[in-house]
Amino acid sequence: MTTQEGRSAPACPIFMYHNIAKAPRGLKRWRSLYVSPSAFARQMWLLKRFGYRGLSMSDAMPYLRGERQGRIAVITLDDGYVDNLEFALPILQRYGFTATCYVVSGSIGRYNNWDAEKLGIQKPLMTAAQLRAWQQGGMETGAHTRSHPHLTQCSDAQLQDEIAGSKADLEAVLGAPVTQFCYPYGDMDDRVAEVARAAGYAAATTTQRGRANAGMDVWRLPRVQVARHHVLPQFAMRAFTDYENKRHPGSRA
Repeated sequence: MTTQEGRSAPACPIFMYHNIAKAPRGLKRWRSLYVSPSAFARQMWLLKRFGYRGLSMSDAMPYLRGERQGRIAVITLDDGYVDNLEFALPILQRYGFTATCYVVSGSIGRYNNWDAEKLGIQKPLMTAAQLRAWQQGGMETGAHTRSHPHLTQCSDAQLQDEIAGSKADLEAVLGAPVTQFCYPYGDMDDRVAEVARAAGYAAATTTQRGRANAGMDVWRLPRVQVARHHVLPQFAMRAFTDYENKRHPGSRA
């Protein structure tokens, strides 16, 4: 892909995180969803060291549309966990980065009721006041539906409620536009993407693996999952090479 000036634009990793915290003792399933604060800090340091700017989805849109060019990496965090505010925010601020946290609006101030039973743990989600603190800290809040369903299994009315309703919920909480969306579980199709577009979002991310390029369909943006077991060289390989583009879809959000 090329920019409007005709130059080739570099591929952009859109990183997908969940919990920025140490995995609780005794947790046996999906420990990969946790990245420790120290590991997260090292990853952000590496991006900065190699001349990358960590950006939220909205800050990255001019690059993803091919209007600007530069070394950027997009930082996204799914679900809206309290640990994102407690541990990720100060690290992001330390490096002058921004990030997007995708929030399940029907569970604000509650817990991960969509997968708590399967995971065997209830993970606290940010309250309305904490979401405003995230926003005031220079970060972005995106929508992740109202209840974290499999969207392709929803009726047309349910899709409207989950996708447009989540936007309305979050805008009421934040007093600011919410322009970014993330499909729960990466579950989407043409019908779902059209509802997201019609709801007024500027872009939407999936769990399909790969780095993004300028000119890609902004309603089907791939991401690079970062897991607990990824040591720094593995993170670098995913960030700076085409490794992820050669993998098959199947990440989880």
